[in-house]
Amino acid sequence: MADATKLLIARGEHDLVLSPRMANRHGLVAGATGTGKTVSLQVMAEAFSRIDVPIFMADVKGDLAGLSQPGSASNTRVMDRVKQLKLADFTFAGCPVTFWDIFGEQGHPVRTTVSEMGPLLLSRLFLLNDIQGGVLSLLFKIADDNGLLLLDAKDLRAMLQFAGDNADRFTTEYGRISAASIGAIQRALLDLESQGADKLFGEPALNLDDLLQTDNRGRGMINILAADKLMLAPKLYATFLLEMLSDLYERMPEVGDLDKPKLVFFFDEAHLLFTDAPAPLLQKIEQIIRLIRSKGVGVFFVTQNPLDIPETVLGQLGNRIQHALRAFTPRDQKDVRVAASTLRANPKINVEKVITELAVGEALVSFLDEKGQPAIVERAFVLPPASQIGPIPPDVRQKIVTSSVLYGHYEKTVDRDSAFEILKERAGKILPQGGSQPGAEPAPQGPGRIPLPSQPREPRAPGRQRDTILESMAKSAVRSIGSSVGRQIIRGIMGGILGGRK
Repeated sequence: MADATKLLIARGEHDLVLSPRMANRHGLVAGATGTGKTVSLQVMAEAFSRIDVPIFMADVKGDLAGLSQPGSASNTRVMDRVKQLKLADFTFAGCPVTFWDIFGEQGHPVRTTVSEMGPLLLSRLFLLNDIQGGVLSLLFKIADDNGLLLLDAKDLRAMLQFAGDNADRFTTEYGRISAASIGAIQRALLDLESQGADKLFGEPALNLDDLLQTDNRGRGMINILAADKLMLAPKLYATFLLEMLSDLYERMPEVGDLDKPKLVFFFDEAHLLFTDAPAPLLQKIEQIIRLIRSKGVGVFFVTQNPLDIPETVLGQLGNRIQHALRAFTPRDQKDVRVAASTLRANPKINVEKVITELAVGEALVSFLDEKGQPAIVERAFVLPPASQIGPIPPDVRQKIVTSSVLYGHYEKTVDRDSAFEILKERAGKILPQGGSQPGAEPAPQGPGRIPLPSQPREPRAPGRQRDTILESMAKSAVRSIGSSVGRQIIRGIMGGILGGRK
């Protein structure tokens, strides 16, 4: 088994090792396109896997699939680097890999539910304004209060119709629900479905425990999300990965500082996470990054320029690998100066100058030492990966998917009774016009109208007061918890770190 006290990542004047104990202090891999970021990810993933640490990473170009296969001595660039760095014990080897894909084409289908995503992240995904986002939040509250589980896209569509048709009756208790806002959300959902991205929502939802696995040799599983097609919808990509981070934070127990992390999460194309993100969402992201280390999760952001990351988040990324940056324009030169200032200075190196001179696979590296202090930055070459560089044939990928212990579980969709089915059933119980049942409330008029849920009214005892809003919410919670839906729809104390159902 590999030495779990230090991971050799790069070699220059000295060996540059990443301490597993400091991996949950997070990190950054930055550099222009074609400078070697993907290989750096590959080398770190291999190193963590060897010490039994599972990894999750998105493959935006299809190149990381090669982690599943051993490399070859026919790759002259790899062999030249082995000789250059004098790696006497270097051997080629593949890693245990599980492939995932939201679209279910290049890996196990990976899903979440509408309820788990929550109104805050959905608002960003749908590009809603504050008013429209507020209406979406009301929609979730109405669903909770009425025991309507939101699992997939058709559940959300049914709730939109339900709330729109009964907007006047909801105004007093929940606030105004405008037809314009309902229409905006419906159009956004329709657009999502037209891209096929509605496949993200449904069951079985991803069980995070399935990411925290090792193989029969004790090596950490490398979970690779196929993201080449997903990148065509960048907001969906960033929103889904952020929802996963939120879920990890809420579900994993507090463990403090461990000898090695329980999971390492690589967030490629990290700038998409922060682009056009509203201030409340940025605050939540900062909160997750600051607190998730106590759950034993290390997060590494991968992007072209450190300035893509907000300063409040960048300051929490202690482990750095900085590949080359371009400086063709005055603005580029300014960015280089700022990027250089984020690294701990080395009196032997003009960091600002060196950043523009680094060769492919070469980087300025600064890892945290055992005391948690950033080491002085050094110029070094990242080690060559032991696994294959580049994509793998589709038939090889498919063989890995079908031989996985998870195969068959996520491939079969589950469609339980939820908001769509319940509301459809209630709508079907509307009597023909003029008909009535004893004690039944009048059915709403007009085609397609869905009735509000009604319950038999008990005579009020003398002096008995109406339930307060808080009491009504509590009773709604008890009904939801006691029901047979099998999944809690009540939001946690934090409302879900990002507004989802946890």
